[in-house]
Amino acid sequence: MMSKPWRGFCSALVAAAMGIPFGTAAAQSQTPLVQPPAWAYPLLGPDVPVPKDDGSKLTLSGSKLEVTSTQLFDIFTAYDWYPQDHPPMPEVVAHGRKPEVRACGMCHLPNGQGRPENATLASLPAAHIEQQMADYKSGLRRTSQPKAGPHIRMLATALDVSGEEVRAAAAYFSKITYRPWIRVVETDTVPKTEVVIGSLWVAAAGGGTEPIGQRIVEIPEDLHRTELRDPTSGFVAYVPMGSIEKGAKLVTTGDGGRTLPCTACHGLELKGVGTIPPLAGRSTSYIIRHLHDIQHGTRAGMAALPMKEVVTKLTLDDMLAIAAYVGSRAP
Repeated sequence: MMSKPWRGFCSALVAAAMGIPFGTAAAQSQTPLVQPPAWAYPLLGPDVPVPKDDGSKLTLSGSKLEVTSTQLFDIFTAYDWYPQDHPPMPEVVAHGRKPEVRACGMCHLPNGQGRPENATLASLPAAHIEQQMADYKSGLRRTSQPKAGPHIRMLATALDVSGEEVRAAAAYFSKITYRPWIRVVETDTVPKTEVVIGSLWVAAAGGGTEPIGQRIVEIPEDLHRTELRDPTSGFVAYVPMGSIEKGAKLVTTGDGGRTLPCTACHGLELKGVGTIPPLAGRSTSYIIRHLHDIQHGTRAGMAALPMKEVVTKLTLDDMLAIAAYVGSRAP
């Protein structure tokens, strides 16, 4: 084991069906129009140390797998601690295809649970996953922080992946049940944090606490297990006091017309309807980025178009509250 942790809806849909253009220059650009919140878009600093491999074998309880740290960081291999817990992975999920198609399961995990710096794919509709990949390829899906490592790697994969590979991965992840993964906690004080390899916020090595302010702090429940890419160890999202109640009002009623209720499309329990993806219990950080990118034009596409009216009047604090409430719901 490691001795140290590694540091209107209808009109929008009709427009889409008629082929009315909705891509913008901002969606094609890699320059964000508005500086995004750093707490939701982690960037790896230049001085972050790369984990050293001493050759020791890493293990997890209940698994026969043994790997070194070098093997664990192989972007073309999704090492699978618990293969009995899900169907056999397609080749693109398990290994990808060199030189640019990374193994989907390496970042998103073999069971699709994902991590805050990327997307949870488990139980997403296959058609939704396929559309997102098409949007990456066409330039309609970008990010408000183009320097983010996960986005850079995802974009490179999307530009090179084949349609057959996308369909195989989408079908695989859509059939896996998403399980509780994010624990949302309202608080005034949070651990001090830092970004480690993988573009992941974690509790700072030096310890200490600080006021949460108006942000979400989403970190691993168990850093050691997360660094081992344990697909059974989730995350805790600390949110400001009162966020969940405020978010409930926005999500379920629209709060007097400032937005449209999320439940209108995503279902009363936010578990998705048809090809519309589920939201309940998903990463709060990911939800923030999703809303911010759509509002500021860096994320467009068929799925994003109906969201434009939803996000137009939202403040960053509104988005925070929505993410807190959505993340707190049972998937």
